[in-house]
Amino acid sequence: MLGTDFRTGSPNWLDLGSPDTGAAAAFYGSVFGWDFVSAGPEAGGYGFFQLGGKTVAALGPLTEEGAASAWMVHFMSPDIQATAEGVRAGGGTVRMEPMDVMGEGWLAQFTDPQGAEFACWQPGKTAGVQVASAENALVWTELHVPDPPAAIGFYSALFGWRHAEMEVPGMTYRVLSTAEGDQQDTSFGGVAEQGEGAGGGSSMVPRWVPYFHVTDVDATVSAVEGGGGAVMMPAADVPDVGRIAWASDPAGAVFALLRPDPRM
Repeated sequence: MLGTDFRTGSPNWLDLGSPDTGAAAAFYGSVFGWDFVSAGPEAGGYGFFQLGGKTVAALGPLTEEGAASAWMVHFMSPDIQATAEGVRAGGGTVRMEPMDVMGEGWLAQFTDPQGAEFACWQPGKTAGVQVASAENALVWTELHVPDPPAAIGFYSALFGWRHAEMEVPGMTYRVLSTAEGDQQDTSFGGVAEQGEGAGGGSSMVPRWVPYFHVTDVDATVSAVEGGGGAVMMPAADVPDVGRIAWASDPAGAVFALLRPDPRM
């Protein structure tokens, strides 16, 4: 599962672009108990979701024309300029060129060849999120695309990711790990064919989906609905994985919930 000992290709930051940051902060506060802390007047409305004073994710206004509200998964890059060149060489798109974020690190935003958006963060003073895999924090990331083997080829060329195939009912699921360390211990996400897996028909857009660790998926689903969000896939048990559900917030940003199988 995810940790905060970030390696090349580790998910190390996560943020939400929203058309109404105040409403988003209220919604996620009611669902996960997060506090929102502004990054300051120079940050343009950007700020941090925190648990117990530690950052679990971030929130800001939408900055791209025509952009829809969405969660953006960031992966650690030790050389973001080289990563941008690798994205281009692999057939992806650089949506935002690498930029220095006030000395905290370098940020760039990309789209992979199949249309899934992602970002990279090269740590400066800020390494990344301060909490992962704990209750109400990011625990897993999942890519849904039409051609999983092609996607793995693209990202492996960028980050050196390894993968292992796992047969689950009706599909082959590919578990992703960083290039370094024990392959099982450094697993952080997976790839599913678009339209299959946890999201079902909800995943008909290529995308990365963040999973948040919760102890009671059903109660959290009720909180999502109570806060004006929608349930995209009702809570269900997945053998050897845990209990999961897919949801969207009131602005339409998609995320998932996971209570991991205790044997994981």
